[in-house]
Amino acid sequence: MKPQEVLVDCQDAARTYGRALAAVVAVHGATCQVRAGDRIAITGPSGSGKSTLLHLMAALEQPTTGQVSWPGLVERPMAAQVGVVFQGPSLIPALDVAENTALPLVLAGVPDERARRRALDCLALVAADGLAGKLPEELSGGQAQRVAVARVLALRPRLILADEPTGQLDSATGRHIIDVLLAAADEIGAALVVTTHDPAVAQRLDQRWAMHEGRLHPPPEPHRRPAAAAPQGETS
Repeated sequence: MKPQEVLVDCQDAARTYGRALAAVVAVHGATCQVRAGDRIAITGPSGSGKSTLLHLMAALEQPTTGQVSWPGLVERPMAAQVGVVFQGPSLIPALDVAENTALPLVLAGVPDERARRRALDCLALVAADGLAGKLPEELSGGQAQRVAVARVLALRPRLILADEPTGQLDSATGRHIIDVLLAAADEIGAALVVTTHDPAVAQRLDQRWAMHEGRLHPPPEPHRRPAAAAPQGETS
């Protein structure tokens, strides 16, 4: 991984829903970059556009105007390099914890036994290996979020995007999830971007970007932390 390598580049990226009088601009012309090794909090109240900006970075949505590019994520399919931790429940009810964690690897063509071993290793990273045989309905909110983080780590992404990962958790559990995300990002050498409305969460990350009514205020500062060590291993 090259120091200061740009992983995501947003140039005047905007996202509008609806048309004409019904149009709602969720993000107004955001210009920002996420680089290797970054630890970024995007703050703002509900409805400020921070989740939409995260979805643009993840290519889950396309900008209405402007552009989003991923200059540093060209070596493998981008889906294997960007991991998204969603705010709400995202585990498949019929699969146990180990199967949920291994699923991205299986879908990427990794043999089942190898995928399971990698899944168990990632569960151990987030202190959830003891939950491997449980179904999602048997988990607490904090446990389910730890498993969701482990599932993202299974592909060893270069960029982790976490959308309000503590929004539905109590303070102590929320602090633990941020501990897990920071430690996991360090472990695999990933950049980390977290959306949050909680100032205590935002203070845990090196950079803090603010959104208000769909606008990024102020523009992201140029200061960057040193890039983390390159991740080891590939998906297949």
